[in-house]
Amino acid sequence: MAIVIEVSREKFEELVAEALDTIPGDLASAMSNVVVVVVDDPPEPHLLGLYTGVPLTERGDWYSGVLPDTIEIYRNPICEICQTEEEVVDEVRITVVHEIGHHFGISDERLHELGW
Repeated sequence: MAIVIEVSREKFEELVAEALDTIPGDLASAMSNVVVVVVDDPPEPHLLGLYTGVPLTERGDWYSGVLPDTIEIYRNPICEICQTEEEVVDEVRITVVHEIGHHFGISDERLHELGW
């Protein structure tokens, strides 16, 4: 039987906030019209995070008055794949950085090449 790490929603939200705090200031200030939220379960299995929106690289003059992009970080799948709370911390940071990469228009392939 696999060990599932239990991390409360409150603690998990703190980990996401801490991961966001590690984003370099120049990148954080370049993020635009995006919210990051914690969701317990993904819309499809095996997702740890999901970016939904229009990447910065695809926005043009037409982009105004639109709802914010969304980065969802999925608590339960991350906890399920981790053996320790330290692994949860690491996986949250990796997932947050990966989804922010999508906000900046970076593909999955390139993010994996970069180690994210």
